[in-house]
Amino acid sequence: MTVDQKIPPDLPGIERVKKIIAVGSGKGGVGKTTVAINLAVALSQQGFSVGLLDADVYGPSIPTMLDLHLQVESEAGMMKPVEKFGLKIMSIGFMIDEDQPVIWRGPMVSKMIRDFLGRVNWGELDFLIADLPPGTGDPSITIAKLIPHPSIVIVTTPQKVALADVKKAIQMFRKMGKQVAGIVENMSYFRCEHSTNKIEIFGQGGGQELSQGSDIPLLGELPLDIELRICGDNGEPLMFAQPDSDTGKIFQHIAQALLNNSDS
Repeated sequence: MTVDQKIPPDLPGIERVKKIIAVGSGKGGVGKTTVAINLAVALSQQGFSVGLLDADVYGPSIPTMLDLHLQVESEAGMMKPVEKFGLKIMSIGFMIDEDQPVIWRGPMVSKMIRDFLGRVNWGELDFLIADLPPGTGDPSITIAKLIPHPSIVIVTTPQKVALADVKKAIQMFRKMGKQVAGIVENMSYFRCEHSTNKIEIFGQGGGQELSQGSDIPLLGELPLDIELRICGDNGEPLMFAQPDSDTGKIFQHIAQALLNNSDS
């Protein structure tokens, strides 16, 4: 890996970040934040220095999912990221009350994203994982424009309504000349404790079909896992609490597949 070149001069916060991975989706409710958090922890557990940016300005959920209720501190004009689970973390959720809505138009959102990239002292990182909001709005466009060579990871679920929206997100990033590094299919199946059979609640093969149709690698298929939900509600990522569980091993595989794809 090499440091991304041509970082804009007004973004000193990321000048020592080697690679930015943006986790996005065309549709809400697909588990994008869960994937972003656990991917970040999985990379950290492989010995990389990792930051986690909550770029979902309108609906920041990373503070809740990591049980972080702190105020942002500043030093020498730069915001200091919060550190937990081996990650450096930043979210607008650290700046507002938990039940306070963010009622901003696009330019304000874009400015906040720029500040998160430029005015946060991320330091030297191997990876900065950016959890994007759903859709193809201002935050996704801002990150795609500001970062010279981000890798995009797209999260989907198997059903057609999700795939239709995800295809639009892929086309948006491609039109902006950005690499879509891989697809993660979430909620692929459920396993009842009384059986080894996979129950495909939301259909099957959507991620594989999308991968083949778009020529983008399918990095992994995550199940509907009760423990994954419990860990998120308890503020402790599954990759931290149960890294050797079946789902934890899938996250490890996704992280390794992404690394292999980046090196190829």
